[in-house]
Amino acid sequence: MARVPSAVVAAGGLVGGYGVARWTKKRQLGGAVLAVAGAAAAQQWRARAGSKAAGALSAAYVAAFAGSHPLAKKVGAWPAVFGVAGAVALASWAVADRKA
Repeated sequence: MARVPSAVVAAGGLVGGYGVARWTKKRQLGGAVLAVAGAAAAQQWRARAGSKAAGALSAAYVAAFAGSHPLAKKVGAWPAVFGVAGAVALASWAVADRKA
């Protein structure tokens, strides 16, 4: 089975969580998508880069989610979500996926 890069999992969680929340109008469902993807990414980060890196990347994931809200007021919701998802994906790739 092909391995899905943690960068894709993390970015997909941010984009997918927002998309699910927006289209279903159920924020809790979007939060569940965000949390499941974040947990899956954290597990990959821990396995590939160690606990310290996993902690830092998890903090970046949560900060990206939180930071997308004020950013959305300036640039719009989708551009904000795509921007923070790209930043988390880049950090994840640099720390955990590049070496694999």
